[in-house]
Amino acid sequence: MTSTTVPVIFDLDGTLVDPAGGITDGIASALRGLGLPVPGQDLLDAMIGPKLSDSLLNVAQVPAGLLDEVIRRYREYYVATGIGQGRLYPGIREVLESFVAAGTPVAVATQKPQKLARTVLAHYGIDGYFRTIRGSADDETAVEGVPLGKTEIIAAALRDLDTQHAVMVGDRAQDVSGAIANGLDCIGVAWGFAPDGELEDAGSVTVVHDAGELVKAIDRLQAIHAAAMSEVTNDGNV
Repeated sequence: MTSTTVPVIFDLDGTLVDPAGGITDGIASALRGLGLPVPGQDLLDAMIGPKLSDSLLNVAQVPAGLLDEVIRRYREYYVATGIGQGRLYPGIREVLESFVAAGTPVAVATQKPQKLARTVLAHYGIDGYFRTIRGSADDETAVEGVPLGKTEIIAAALRDLDTQHAVMVGDRAQDVSGAIANGLDCIGVAWGFAPDGELEDAGSVTVVHDAGELVKAIDRLQAIHAAAMSEVTNDGNV
């Protein structure tokens, strides 16, 4: 691994953690409990990653007046049962350990509510690896009147890390677009929930298929960044 300290920012669901039905089962349970139609599995899977309230309104077609109650029921299921259904993706713990040992700061930027994200990461025993954990508002409403999306969440993580330079890792298009909006490269992971071609079309610099490929891709990007910074320093502009 390179000695650069360029941070790595990870998405959560579909990137670090495989929800293994914990999210989709919770959504289905909440919808059924209110007598609402439950989308097919492909649509339920597509709801993992984007902001839950947006997915409920736009994919599950939940009436706006029932949105808060659906979310409440979903959260109740997820905390009681859903978290326990998931697992870390193979090799993720070792990847995080290796970065921390090398002095590379790591962070999380997720559209999951921030307190819940901390709960999930603590459940899997990896919360201590991260310099910062950023998520959406805990009630999934607007923050200071502005809906908090992936771009803003990544920006908040960058502020916490006190840097403008990082590598993003995620499994959905919003991870890529949020990274690009902040001037970052994004590595897509194929083990998440993106349909074929989504990550490439969104502009990911590469798509990796296992933890070993991920480490190599991050090392390449960090080496490029380190070389670029060295050239800037050597030409006397900094």
